[in-house]
Amino acid sequence: MTEEHTEQEVQEVDELVAVTQERDDYLDRLQRLKAEFDNYRKRAARDQESFAARANERLLEDLLPVLDDLERALDAAEHHEGAELEDGVRLIHQSLSRTLGKQGLEEIDTSGRFDPHVHEALLAQPSDAEEGSVLEVVQKGYRLADRVLRPARVVIAAPKDEPKEDPPGGDAQHG
Repeated sequence: MTEEHTEQEVQEVDELVAVTQERDDYLDRLQRLKAEFDNYRKRAARDQESFAARANERLLEDLLPVLDDLERALDAAEHHEGAELEDGVRLIHQSLSRTLGKQGLEEIDTSGRFDPHVHEALLAQPSDAEEGSVLEVVQKGYRLADRVLRPARVVIAAPKDEPKEDPPGGDAQHG
């Protein structure tokens, strides 16, 4: 029985060694996988920063001509009439609008009814216009693709107040 017992102990030790080796292999794989994931995460963060920097660089390159136009307009303003300055500023505004449009910036439509997703109502003013329609744009709103960067600030139509009738009997005394 001792030989059988010893053989069983050897077999148990071999199984223990095998299980321990398997555990160590799994632990090693897990540590390698964790290191690979950490490296991936760091690389992805660097790539994202690089992409953002390139996007900003492209936008700034597109804005440089507008900056040049502004400098020329300021130089011209020192020597010319106001009408020419106004024309220059108008051209710069158009140039800037085109440049920002190329980057995906769109003005939010303010015609029609108030939309709380893209408009911010600053005031409701009694009007003959349909209730909830936009009467006035206080500040234009803009979106980039499907994301609102800044809502349009508007004045909307409220129902027109009906004149109140005096109570019967003329002067009412308060007391």
